[in-house]
Amino acid sequence: MKIKRNLKSIIKPLPWGGVGVGLLLLSLSSCGLYNKYERPDVVADGIVRDPVAANGALQQTDTTSFGNLPWRQLFTDPQLQTLIEQGLEKNPDLLNAALNVQIVNEALKCARLAFLPSVALTPQGTISTLMTDPSVTTKTYQLPVSASWNVDLFGNLLNAKRSAQMQLIATKDYQTVVKCNIVTGIANLYYTLLMLDRQVEIINDMEQLTKETWDKMKFMHDNRVGYRSTAVQSAEAAYYSVQSQKVDLLRQMREVENSLSLLIAQPAQSIRRGRLADQSLPSQFATGVSIQLLNNRADVHSAEMALAQCFYDVQQARSRFYPSITITGSGIFTNNNGLINPGKMLWSAVGSLVQPIFQHGQIVAGLKVAKMQYEQKYNSWQNTVLKAGNEVSNALVSYNASAEKGELDSKRVAVLKKNVEDTRKLMESSANTTYLEVISAQSNLLNAEINEVTDQFNKMQAVVNLYQALGGGAK
Repeated sequence: MKIKRNLKSIIKPLPWGGVGVGLLLLSLSSCGLYNKYERPDVVADGIVRDPVAANGALQQTDTTSFGNLPWRQLFTDPQLQTLIEQGLEKNPDLLNAALNVQIVNEALKCARLAFLPSVALTPQGTISTLMTDPSVTTKTYQLPVSASWNVDLFGNLLNAKRSAQMQLIATKDYQTVVKCNIVTGIANLYYTLLMLDRQVEIINDMEQLTKETWDKMKFMHDNRVGYRSTAVQSAEAAYYSVQSQKVDLLRQMREVENSLSLLIAQPAQSIRRGRLADQSLPSQFATGVSIQLLNNRADVHSAEMALAQCFYDVQQARSRFYPSITITGSGIFTNNNGLINPGKMLWSAVGSLVQPIFQHGQIVAGLKVAKMQYEQKYNSWQNTVLKAGNEVSNALVSYNASAEKGELDSKRVAVLKKNVEDTRKLMESSANTTYLEVISAQSNLLNAEINEVTDQFNKMQAVVNLYQALGGGAK
């Protein structure tokens, strides 16, 4: 990498054949201190794995990304939109992220103002008398104004300003990440509530069905010779088992409502919501080309801006090897200890140059540390890119697997409904069907219907996660 050659060259000892030659060489070699950050090479191609093929990356030729879709077009449920808007307005994490942007913006203003001279006004006045003759007094006054300007010939202030600019961009990216997490987090919790609502409906139906079975078995035990009491007991236990599952679902529902209330910054309470069957989410996705993950994902872009900030920190560390030039001017309106009345203005100007020669190894160590920090940020950036591709891959495979599993569970539910109906008829007709077959058929049907709803939720969650993995949710 080009930056590595520049960093190593600065540590070489400078020629000191003469002050004039030294300054000339310094001026010529300092041009590299003004370099702007350029994106280094990073592994981005093939980071999204094909969700179906065993080997190989997903072929990405369409530049349109599903993640560019505004969240209002993806989440069309009016009640969900209201919750998201409330979260974006009141969530404390997002409010703090906005304050962080303002804090860093103030630091950038300070870095920009460093190019201007510093001006100070320090008025002074004294009155003195002789102890031998108190009637004799001397009045002295001074109104000094001083200005100091650091001439940034070697990019120290410029690189500090550029570093602050990168920090501001990275902080804004973090704000976008928080916003994205809030949007998709609210959506996932909302869909979880819809899933639980549907599962409770299934449990209610099964509760009624198992109660009817229990009642019929009691009737058959009371009116049919040879019908064992164990059948009644098993039917009763199955009924209580369904009720127990319902209690568990209601507990989960309340916990999810509490979590969602916290996310939108309101006291824990019931959440108004629609129905799972009324939700509509896309089934066709475009992931865009791999390189788009470098720009669309706010966390990936933030990691790169942290890298750029370290790049300018390295440049700033290099500039400390060069002289610092300061021009100081002052003006004093004074009566010169009472000798001049009225007072007069005195002007002075001084230029100074400080060239570091021996700083106990601090400058060299500072540069080495800055270089190593740059390498750390590069490694973190590369890992963030790979992590982004991994999340996209996982979301795609989750959607495909949930869709395929949902189709199979739907067929299984249809078969088990018929099985429950047939076993109940056979039991009532005094055939060879036992009570265990009836209870087992009902239990299998309940599990299959619960799994079918879970598959639907997993598909919806995969869509939300894919949207987030592609950098959406913040528009």
